[in-house]
Amino acid sequence: MAEENQVIDCHNTEAWEEQLHKGNENKKLLVVDFTAWFYGPCQLIAPFLAELAKKNPKVTFLKVDVDELKTISEKWGVDAVPTFLFLKEGKVVDKVVGAKKDELRTKVEKHAAAASRIDDTSSTGATAIATATASDSATATATATATSTATPTATATPTATATPTASPTASPTATATA
Repeated sequence: MAEENQVIDCHNTEAWEEQLHKGNENKKLLVVDFTAWFYGPCQLIAPFLAELAKKNPKVTFLKVDVDELKTISEKWGVDAVPTFLFLKEGKVVDKVVGAKKDELRTKVEKHAAAASRIDDTSSTGATAIATATASDSATATATATATSTATPTATATPTATATPTASPTASPTATATA
């Protein structure tokens, strides 16, 4: 078996089931690379995936050869390679089809950050997330986390990102979780 911070090859159903079980048990994000050893784009993305694994120790990276584990690939609806499934507690939370480095990096960072926020929230308090959408291409998100101590004080750390758009129309939406 591979060391931590490496891509783990699943060569049989038992290895796959073991890794899936571990991911469910410890609630880690699993990024599964469904690949074919002979296909050029799969070979090109493999070193990039290994670098992502080294940089993201809170994420488990798995590799499944679609020819070697055809039933697993079919069960998860994989019909193109490379396909990257992002699994959290046994459910698909995101997907990248193709050797798209930027999209893969962005989604790993997004889901790893979300997992960290959930971990932080469970130990520190509540998190509120508000999203305003000005158009299909512009989204602003703000997150604030409040914590309390023995004295009646609270701290909030807002962060915001926005992508400007030329569209003058806006349709704001907001969601909050606690």
